[in-house]
Amino acid sequence: MNKRVYYLSLTSVLVALGVIGGSLFEFTIGVAKVAPMQHLINVVSGALLGPWWALTQAFLTSLIRNLLGTGTILAFPGSMIGAFCSGLLFRYTKKLIGAIFGELIGTGIIGAFVAYPIAAWLLGAKGALWLFVPSFFLSSLVGCIVGYILLKSIWSTVIQPQMARLGKSDRKDA
Repeated sequence: MNKRVYYLSLTSVLVALGVIGGSLFEFTIGVAKVAPMQHLINVVSGALLGPWWALTQAFLTSLIRNLLGTGTILAFPGSMIGAFCSGLLFRYTKKLIGAIFGELIGTGIIGAFVAYPIAAWLLGAKGALWLFVPSFFLSSLVGCIVGYILLKSIWSTVIQPQMARLGKSDRKDA
């Protein structure tokens, strides 16, 4: 299978799962609506697709959820930064834990800092910054744990053979 077709297909499936899963598994913490499913998908796309495709996946998922009214504008900075950082750290470490830390740092910390002025400006949120970091971080942490368990359980039997077929056999197990 052509690499580009594989990446496009997997990205599309992950976007669909993110839109559906983000609507089914969400809850509110503080001022943010959190969806751990998006963080799980960010880790998966970061590890399997790399930073740019993961960024594309996060953008499209956020866009569709916002158009459907099931997401908030805060999904853009949080998920996009997290997905990109997940893919980037996985690319440099070649370990699943790199993808996890990329998502935690990207969404849980950097994304929360970027989301705060957006929420204050567009949503009129009057909360303090310290309300954003815990809610973003907790949501990211839950998704990262589930994503790690999922990827770790199928890594050697499903992921590594597929990576070898695509010529990416340099990626290692966590």
